[in-house]
Amino acid sequence: MLNLEKIYEARERIKDVVVNTPLALAPYLSELCECEVYLKKENLQVTGAFKIRGAYNKIASLTLEQHASGVIAASAGNHAQGVALSASKFKTKAIIVMPESTPLTKVNGVKYYGAEVILHGANYDEAYAYAREYGEKHSLTFIHPFEDTKVIAGQGTVALEILEKCESLDAIIIPVGGGGLIAGMSEAIKAINPEIEVIGVSACGAPAFRESYDQKTAIDSTHVRTIADGIAVRDTSNITLSYALKNVDKIISVDDEEIASAILFLLEKQKIVVEGAGAVGVAALLHKKLPNIKNKKIAVVLSGGNMDVTLLSVIIEKGLLKSHRKMKLTVTLIDKPGSLMRFTEILENLNANIVHIAYDRTSVSLDYGDASVTVHMETKGKEHQKTIEEALKSEGYLREL
Repeated sequence: MLNLEKIYEARERIKDVVVNTPLALAPYLSELCECEVYLKKENLQVTGAFKIRGAYNKIASLTLEQHASGVIAASAGNHAQGVALSASKFKTKAIIVMPESTPLTKVNGVKYYGAEVILHGANYDEAYAYAREYGEKHSLTFIHPFEDTKVIAGQGTVALEILEKCESLDAIIIPVGGGGLIAGMSEAIKAINPEIEVIGVSACGAPAFRESYDQKTAIDSTHVRTIADGIAVRDTSNITLSYALKNVDKIISVDDEEIASAILFLLEKQKIVVEGAGAVGVAALLHKKLPNIKNKKIAVVLSGGNMDVTLLSVIIEKGLLKSHRKMKLTVTLIDKPGSLMRFTEILENLNANIVHIAYDRTSVSLDYGDASVTVHMETKGKEHQKTIEEALKSEGYLREL
C-alpha cells in the first residue's frame, strides 16, 4: 500500500530527472477570487506535464530482466512522453500505443524521446486494450498511467514540493482524470497536514471518477467528450478511488466552456500555456465553483501544458468573440462602385479595425444587384459593438448578424 515514506522514496529516485517546478502567487487571480492563490506550474515540467514523475519512478523500479524486455504504455500524450523519456534514461525499449486521433505534435513528442509509436483505436480505451494485448504477446512490461502504486507515489511528489514551500495552506486543488495525481498527492497532504482541504476537479465530459466518488463505488462512463484530453478517462480505477475516498474532501466538475475561459485567462494574465486538463482548477475558481474560499490560502496544480496549437487557436478566437474584443457581422450592399468604400468608412470612423472581409455577389439568396459583405473586426468591448450596430442600422446596412 502507498504511504508517505514511499512518496519520499519516489522523490529521491526521481530527483535527478524531474524539475522542482515553481509555486508562484497569482496576484490577479487572487484579487478576483478574494483569496491567496498559488499556482504549481507542472506545465513547466520536463515533457510539459507531471506524468514524468510517476513514469520514471515506476521504470526506475523495474528489474534488469524487465528492462531487457522493454516496456509498453497506452496514452494520448503526457503519460506517453513520460514513459518514453524515462525508458530512454535506462536505454530500455519503449512502445507507446496512441489513439489514431492523437495530434501530430504529441506523436512527434513521443518519438523525440526514442519510443516507437503505434497508432491504434478511436480512443484511449481501444488503444489501452491493444497495448495490453500487444505487451503480453511480446513480453513487455505495461506501464499503467495511474493504476500502479509506484506511479501514484511518483505523482505524490508534487504535494511534497508544494508543502515544503507553503505548508500553511487551507486547500489544494488538483485535476482529476484517472485519479493517479490526486491519489498520490492526497496521501501525502493528509499525512503531513490533515487540516488542508483536498479538492479534485474533473471535466463534465468525463464524469466517471466524480460519479464514482459521489457513489463510493467504481462507475464507468459509456463515453467521454471534453477538450481536457489529459483527464478524459472513461473507466474508474478501484485503486485510485480508494485513496480518493480516504483522503479527498470533495470533487467538483467544470464544463468545456469554463475550461476554455481558464486557458485563455492563464495565457493572458499569467503568460503561460496550460492544457485543458491543467486548467480545470483555475476554471473552478474563475466560475465560482468553490464557495467559502474568501481570505483563504489555496494552491492550484497546473498539471500540464501540452496544448494542441490548433485547439488553442480556436479557444482564442472564441474567447475574443465572447469578451466582445472581436465582432463578426454580415451586411447586404447595393453592388455598385463606392458601396463597399462607404461601408468601410463608417467602420473606420467608429474605430473598428477590420481583420478580414469577404465580398459575395453570386449567392442565390441575394437579390439581383445586391452583394453580401461579411466582416471580422477588432473591437473594444460590448459598448463599442453596440455603437457599431446602431450606426450601421441607422445607415440601413445591418440586416444580418
